[in-house]
This record gives sequence, C-alpha cells and structure tokens, in this order.
Amino acid sequence: MTKNTRFSPEVRQRAIRMVLESQDEYDSQWAAICSIAPKIGCTPETLACLGSPA
Repeated sequence: MTKNTRFSPEVRQRAIRMVLESQDEYDSQWAAICSIAPKIGCTPETLACLGSPA
C-alpha cells in the first residue's frame, strides 16, 4: 500500500471535518463522502481512506 501524499494535512483535516459536520444531512456517512469528494477533487474511496487511521 502506498502512502498518500497528494493532500496536505490541512486538506485532510478539512475534508474529514466537512464529512463529520454534514453527516446529519445524508442517509449515511458514505452518502456524505460521495457528496464532498468532488468538492475537494478526489474520489469517494480516497476521501474515505483519508479519514481512516493508517
């Protein structure tokens, strides 16, 4: 597995915060991730990995 270095720690934190803050607006966390991923320029799978511990 490769280390993800495309996104700075600040972008990672912001993306995770966006998902957590918007979860209530969606039926699932995955739906929130799918909505936010294009806004930061990544796939939903990548965004899901950004929030998981390495």
